[in-house]
Amino acid sequence: MTGTALISTDVDAELDGLARRHKAAGGMGMQVLNLLGGQAENLLERLPDSIKDRLEDTTTRALTVAMDAAARSRGVVPDQRGWLNTAVTTAMGAAGGFGGLPTALTELPVTTTVLLRVIQGIAAEHGLDPNDPEVRKLCLTVFSSAGPLERDDGADLAFLSARVTLTGATMHSVIARVAPRLATVLGQKLAAQTIPLLGAVAGAATNYAYTSYYQEMAHVQFGLESLARRSGRAPVELIEDLRRRL
Repeated sequence: MTGTALISTDVDAELDGLARRHKAAGGMGMQVLNLLGGQAENLLERLPDSIKDRLEDTTTRALTVAMDAAARSRGVVPDQRGWLNTAVTTAMGAAGGFGGLPTALTELPVTTTVLLRVIQGIAAEHGLDPNDPEVRKLCLTVFSSAGPLERDDGADLAFLSARVTLTGATMHSVIARVAPRLATVLGQKLAAQTIPLLGAVAGAATNYAYTSYYQEMAHVQFGLESLARRSGRAPVELIEDLRRRL
């Protein structure tokens, strides 16, 4: 077997592993929907109009604050194992859901910060520098994947082909692009936490699903980025190869 064939075989094996992660991530949301007994799109109807109208602005602010807070925390708190991240956010979700919508709204930006910090840790795990402007952009755009309560066909992996340096202006541009979709995703989470008598359970379940989902998607997307750098293959080509495996 030639060296080129061996490299190709290794790339195929890594893509197969990333495809398995992507498929595993997609199952998390269905577990939550089965628990709650509803459909994701119907969850948003539970939110008051005043909350729905402000959801995108709230999400934009949460992302902006979370980006800085998560980056600063890296010098204080080391990266944690995946199971511990999930346990922490699950407990946070239970606490947020216990008091209904008011406590859920308070918990939302904290959970967003923790999720972004988890994503940064996974970037480092794949040999990428979370302080690198390009990697910071990728950390933000992980949130552009459909959330665990939505079906995702993998179409949002194409961001890897866009190579732009993350300046202050472009960071706001990325946030502006990610925020509308994340607002819908987080709106579903908030709505689930308002279910009468089940708020704490729903909060724990949704945070478990969200943390599990975004950890898997971060592994997929940073795995692709790392593979592109190591193999010399174009990101778009790797994305298309991954799509065929989904």
